[in-house]
Amino acid sequence: MPKAFAPGKCILFGEHAVVYGHPAVAVAIDSGVEVEIKKSDSWTIDGMPLEIDRHPHISHILKDIFEYDGDPLEIRISSGLFSTAGLGSSAALSNAVGAALEVIIDENHEIDKVALARIGHSAEAKAQNGRASPTDTATSAIGGCIVVSGNDVEGTEHIFSASLETPEGTRTWSIGKVVIPEEIDAWLVLGFTGKASPTGDMVSGVARLLKEEPKKIEEMNAIANITQAGLTALSSGNVEAVGMAMNACHERLRNIQVSSPELDSLVDAVRPHSFGAKLTGAGGGGCMVALTRYPQRVAQEIEIAGGKPLISRLGAEGVRLVN
Repeated sequence: MPKAFAPGKCILFGEHAVVYGHPAVAVAIDSGVEVEIKKSDSWTIDGMPLEIDRHPHISHILKDIFEYDGDPLEIRISSGLFSTAGLGSSAALSNAVGAALEVIIDENHEIDKVALARIGHSAEAKAQNGRASPTDTATSAIGGCIVVSGNDVEGTEHIFSASLETPEGTRTWSIGKVVIPEEIDAWLVLGFTGKASPTGDMVSGVARLLKEEPKKIEEMNAIANITQAGLTALSSGNVEAVGMAMNACHERLRNIQVSSPELDSLVDAVRPHSFGAKLTGAGGGGCMVALTRYPQRVAQEIEIAGGKPLISRLGAEGVRLVN
């Protein structure tokens, strides 16, 4: 009866600019998805019949990846992530299912985090009509701080490369890792606006904006420069500089119209008690993230401003089996 846990993620730098070939920096968070699988007399998920259309990630992993033809399985899922908030819940689900299913097939199997990241990416692509970045699945599987870009990024340790045949052609990514110094005394506090983050709509909206105002591409270049500065600060343990980069990144994201009044309100509420704060993910809703030494105070400010807080370490452990 294997049980596996995979963390969610938040993006520190590079959202939207990554669509145009620039790096994105993501970190694993403490909260995530836990999956327990055991053999049964019938196929169920949380006590309900398994329906392929409703569970495309799980169905793809079972049928297409593992080609599982054994006994029916009872699958139990528990999530500590906000739904539709841009925290990588579907990626965490795919990674946890993959890890638990491997043990069902071979109880002596040892976790291969890169292999699980690839499995999760494949499941994301299947569920998203052939379009999916490896950012969420790689961060959830490997843990820590992950950098995803079209090319290797200076100052990162290359972990693996990924490619995907999309309706627009072949896309390739380099996935690297940055070691966060252990002595960093800071926490992440995420604030959920309560509104879903419509990733597809936001990405399309940015594309329209750049077409109508070509000079706005300078904002993407600025985000790329901020991302590199933030990475350098993070790897050296300079939390003040990381916070400055977060603040600067949020302003650039506002300039390309992906923030919202709800996100801005939460960001403004926590900045007096944080090194920096910004929206994280696609925008339009979803979450913001703050870097702070005072997580409980920041969480209170988020609640007062109307959001739902979630406290995490800066770069949690990746996918793993649990007792």
